[in-house]
Amino acid sequence: MAVFTPLDAAEVDTWLARFDLGTRTELQGIASGIENTNYFLSTTRGRFVLTLFERLRTEQLPFYLGLMHHLAAHGIPVPDPMPARNGQTLHTLKGKPAALVTRLKGSSHLQPAPVHCAQVGHWLARMHLAAQDYAGIQPNLRGLEWQRRTIPALLPYLTAEQHALISTELDHQTRIAASPAYADLPRSAVHADLFRDNVLFDGDILSGVFDFYFAGVDTWVFDLAVALNDWCIHLDTGAFDPARHDALLHAYEAARPLQAAERALLPDALRAAALRFWTSRLADFHLPRDAHLLTPHDPAHFERVLRQRIAAR
Repeated sequence: MAVFTPLDAAEVDTWLARFDLGTRTELQGIASGIENTNYFLSTTRGRFVLTLFERLRTEQLPFYLGLMHHLAAHGIPVPDPMPARNGQTLHTLKGKPAALVTRLKGSSHLQPAPVHCAQVGHWLARMHLAAQDYAGIQPNLRGLEWQRRTIPALLPYLTAEQHALISTELDHQTRIAASPAYADLPRSAVHADLFRDNVLFDGDILSGVFDFYFAGVDTWVFDLAVALNDWCIHLDTGAFDPARHDALLHAYEAARPLQAAERALLPDALRAAALRFWTSRLADFHLPRDAHLLTPHDPAHFERVLRQRIAAR
């Protein structure tokens, strides 16, 4: 989250009048993240998050909002989009698509223990099972097609060693994605960005997961790999912490056992997840957009993670 489009209280008050949610009591920009403009918005009737979408197009947004509402209706703790009086959850504010969703309680655990990782694994399996009957269709917008378009623009900023690494890995993932085994993997709408700062805990109990705006239809094992690559590693090296890794994976499988093909392709999915986030962080660092309160993430982190996953094969 970030603030690309500043808002003042008066224009938000005018916009808020289309809802039956009372009057504003708080409006505060959210500094974390890199994609959308976000504000905490509290009213006399509740606490919400107001998002203005900076990159996603209006026609793409029903997928995300519908997915969150679908999961919330299945008892998965996620933000639920708020309808205006006309029943619509997708709105416009300051000329940009906008949505208002419920604000979850709790705070992030940025140094998770195995107990936190286990709950993330359990939540992720429940989310995958609940998403099976979600009718929305949209690809992972940061998948291989996006990487093929983006990586050539990044190559001039890379060392020769990095150039070779990212190009070789992109070729490897392209071959994996074209294989019959990959085509048969179970898939649905997935979160695709299940990082530590997108999960909230009330004490040590998982109270919710947010930021679904990288979601798309992809394999469940890729979504699992994204979570493993963040929740279960030593941040200074990218190496797995065995206790956290096993806690997350075992909890996931207690709710949804992996298929044999998923087990076989998990090492490649871990590499795919590392490549995806190394590429996006390189793009945010070398090809940035202006934003109030924006701090891009360090690209070197996921380069380390990718090298670790390749070495583990």
